[in-house]
Amino acid sequence: MKAGLAIAALLLTGAATAQPVQPIPASTDPVSDLLAAAPAVTITNGNLVARIAPPDLDKGFYRGTRFDQAGVITSLKLGSKEFYGPWFERTAPDVLDYVYVPEGIAAGPDSAISGPVEEFAPLGYDDKSSPVFVKIGVGLLHRPDDKAYDHYRHYDIVSIGRRSIRTTANSITFRQSLDGAGYGYTYEKTLRLVPGTAQLVIEHVLKNTGGKPIVTTVYDHNFLRLAPGNEGVQVTFPFAVSAATPPAADLIRIAGKTLTYLRPMKDKERVSFPVTGFGATADDYDFRIADTKTGAGVTITGDQPLTRINIFSIDRVQSVEPYIAIDLAPGAQKTWRYTYTFAAPH
Repeated sequence: MKAGLAIAALLLTGAATAQPVQPIPASTDPVSDLLAAAPAVTITNGNLVARIAPPDLDKGFYRGTRFDQAGVITSLKLGSKEFYGPWFERTAPDVLDYVYVPEGIAAGPDSAISGPVEEFAPLGYDDKSSPVFVKIGVGLLHRPDDKAYDHYRHYDIVSIGRRSIRTTANSITFRQSLDGAGYGYTYEKTLRLVPGTAQLVIEHVLKNTGGKPIVTTVYDHNFLRLAPGNEGVQVTFPFAVSAATPPAADLIRIAGKTLTYLRPMKDKERVSFPVTGFGATADDYDFRIADTKTGAGVTITGDQPLTRINIFSIDRVQSVEPYIAIDLAPGAQKTWRYTYTFAAPH
């Protein structure tokens, strides 16, 4: 019961987080420079080609503390169609999330990421007796004050633990082991392009090796680049969808099991809202996002029950953000996987 209440609190905290108001940055850098300098690994199964940026605190494409640093996809193509890649043109160290500048969008270090990336809720942040806390996939972080945790804020990394990487022609596996703040875990994440298909499978293994329970949530921020302005994009669920705070009726129509973008999103327009209607089994972790004009799209399935779904969009990306719960006693282990099946017009 206590674990369930803790997970509910984590979900409510995440739901209440709003984009921070911030001034225009003093200077920005082109994202192309960051891509050119960052280490990268390319994997392929003959149909899909994915470019993946490994964790690297000195030269890596993503060095933030919000998202899991492993498995960041900076490009994924099926034929000539690119589904994932940077949705911003510039980066700026003093931006907390993203902001519009004359050259386009400038993203801060903790949001300047691309692909189907994951964010775990923090562990031990509210323990005021400890100056450090844990973010799975990132490391041991410093808590500088008593302010509430804010995933837009950058926290100093005290330790990344021990990391290793294994690659094959069509897969890459990241492993991290960490001990700190009374917690301990080993976390393995594999991105695999299934031979003979247009599928990407993301597999996870998390083992609690510490003395405290690991109670957290994780969601996937699917930064999908499907159609300019998202006009004509349709999201189909296996259940009837409802929204307590729906977006503007002229932008998105919610009807039955579908959510459809009726017009292009305007410059600087942003929507973020939760949807409900899913049940208690993994059968409802099944979404189809498609461009109704071209037929390009992706079907995303998972093997875990959902605890929350959020819809996020700006004119550059469409994101379905599914959450799952994790509750591991010391010594326990959890595995989970997501499957992405892509389609693109010939």
